[in-house]
Amino acid sequence: MMFNCMIAGVGGQGTVLASKLIAAAAMKKGFDVRTTETIGMAQRGGSVFGHVRISLTAGKTDNSIFSPLIPLGKANAIIAFEPAEAVRQLPYLCKDGVVITSNTAIKPVTSLKADSYEAQVMIDFLGKNAPRVIVLDGLRLTEQNAKTLNVSMLGAAVQKNVFPFDAKTLKEALMENLPQPILEMNIRAFETGIEICQ
Repeated sequence: MMFNCMIAGVGGQGTVLASKLIAAAAMKKGFDVRTTETIGMAQRGGSVFGHVRISLTAGKTDNSIFSPLIPLGKANAIIAFEPAEAVRQLPYLCKDGVVITSNTAIKPVTSLKADSYEAQVMIDFLGKNAPRVIVLDGLRLTEQNAKTLNVSMLGAAVQKNVFPFDAKTLKEALMENLPQPILEMNIRAFETGIEICQ
């Protein structure tokens, strides 16, 4: 058994960190994990996505993860910090998968028609083309700090039972992997994500 999760966002949203936190939590439960990221033009606000693959055979190494890349149509979950990035990764979603996305659009800096870029268009597309979509209020999730959207959304996802581990395990991974100066802020953001989805 395999659990595949795609994390999607744009440069600066903490996509890579979110992937690493999911992997760390899975390893705490004894699962084999493989991850990889595609960063591209991240420093210029470009698309960033991470693949997290978790073998659900706890306690033993079965070497069943032959590649860190999720095949098309095999992602159990897509967690997107930006709705257009959820649409971009939609071909990876399996037939009974879930998309969790923020409703806050980040307009492309290169677009001449950036004013016409609306999150609702993307969300409507997801609603018609994904089996299950959870849309979260990005402004509410980032009330304390815009840089913690990624961790807030992980809190929301764990509350919705997306991962093969619980909130306690993910919180422990946060505490073990984030530097002290930003830890308290991220713990609050994580708990906000959980509260919003209760």
